[in-house]
This record gives sequence, C-alpha cells and structure tokens, in this order.
Amino acid sequence: MNIQRKPDWLKIKLPQNDNFAIVQQTLKNLQLNTICVSGKCPNMGECWDRGTATLMILGNICTRACKFCAVETGKPNTPDQDEPLKIARAVKALNLKHCVLTSVDRDDLYDKGASHWAAVVENIKKLSPTTTIETLIPDFDGDTELINKIISQRPEVISHNLETVKRLTPFIRTRAKYDTSLNVIKTISDANIISKSGIMLGLGETETEILQTMDSLIEVNCKIFTIGQYLQPTQQNIPVSQYISPETFERYKNIALEKGFAHVESSPLVRSSYHAEKHVVTNL
Repeated sequence: MNIQRKPDWLKIKLPQNDNFAIVQQTLKNLQLNTICVSGKCPNMGECWDRGTATLMILGNICTRACKFCAVETGKPNTPDQDEPLKIARAVKALNLKHCVLTSVDRDDLYDKGASHWAAVVENIKKLSPTTTIETLIPDFDGDTELINKIISQRPEVISHNLETVKRLTPFIRTRAKYDTSLNVIKTISDANIISKSGIMLGLGETETEILQTMDSLIEVNCKIFTIGQYLQPTQQNIPVSQYISPETFERYKNIALEKGFAHVESSPLVRSSYHAEKHVVTNL
C-alpha cells in the first residue's frame, strides 16, 4: 500500500496567545472532554486561541468503531449525572458567545443518551441565556422521539454528519446508515431549527457522488454544509485515499452554494465545528 505524503496546505496552525492555555486549564479543572483532543482535531490550536472548543458529553468511550474516528471504542462508563451542570459552568467560565456540543454514541443506554443531551442544553440556557448553542448529535438509530428530546430544548443549530457518500457509508461507519442520517436531518429541518451536516473527502469518493450527496442534503432542507479533508488520525484508522487541493474545495463550495445551502465551509482543514460561531444566522 502506498502511503501518501501530506501536502504543504495541511500544515497545522500553532497557538498564538494565552487563550489556548486558559481554555486548556478550564477544561482540565472541570474534568471535561472535548472532541478537539479525543478526535485529534488539526484545528485545536487555532480554535482554542479564539476561546472556542467543542465539548464532548457522555464520556470519551464510544460504543461504535467508525473507521475514520480516533475516539476510543469500548464499554463506556455510567454517565456523570453532574455533567449537565459542569458543562454549563464551563460555558459560563469561558464566557462563550457560542457553544458547540457533541458526544460519543451511547448505544448501551436505554435512550442512547438523549435525556442527558437535553439536560445539558437546558442547564446551559439557564446559566448563560445569551449563549447560542450548536448540538452535533448522533443518529439515535433514527428514533424520532429521542431526536425530539434535543429539539425540544431549541438549540440554535442541530448538526448531524453524513461523514461520507452513500456507497462508502457501510465501509466507513459502523451501524450508521446513510438514509437514517438523512432522516435525522429532515426531522431537524421540519422542526424549524437550522440543520447542518458535513462530509470528509479523500476516502475514495467520486465527484459525482459528492454532488449527489449535496443534492440529498438539499432535499431534506439542510442549511449548513461542511466539507473537509479526511486525515488518518492513527495507524488503526482507514488510510487516506487522496489529498484534495484547496482549489477543488473552493470549487465544491461554490457548487454547494449554487445548489442552495445557506452557508458552506469547504477547505482541507475544515471540521464540523470549524468557525461554528458563524453558522448561527437568521432567516434561513
């Protein structure tokens, strides 16, 4: 197998000021997880510099083993019942104008963690009523009743990632199904909440499949779309098939906007929550 060399445009930005250390220490003091660390995100330095972080709830062990993801797989611990308040206090301590939440999959729980999700959003709204919230949720196996638990708390944005094109979904994601994910996004859109999704490039998809994926998301009224380069986080994850040029990402951005997305982030280092504070827009 040929191992492709990373191109120069994938150089990671290093922290430039004290905000990085402040965010790092606050999260450590409150014993909170982030997808920034668990997922080995390449933008951690830049985002923490801006005083933003994506908080990960329900532990840092996932019940699924998707081939692209660096988060540990196994038997998770019992959810921390104090976490909703801890998260809310962290958001207040960091003085966040916008907060992004995500979680591991918790297929081991009776409601897959939906009630815990709702409690976290509720606590943030109580302590920081002016903070806007994005929830990057699992698929909850497509159970609309569970998805509605988060919808009922009315976060400003609810995101759920397709991750890849339909053909590759069975090989890249475990348990998750392409059509199930589309139905999750449709449920969000139908509730008049800003819906958001994203995919990674470089897994072996074709341009035709990328454009078909855009069309699938437009059909369910997805408003925000992110496109980034897949980077192999560990040797245990699936290797990169191809590195996509910044020019190609820019072309896909223009195509996506022409197709009707309200906001598109598309470049090699884009991840779902990259510049997420810009995604809270009105009149979508």
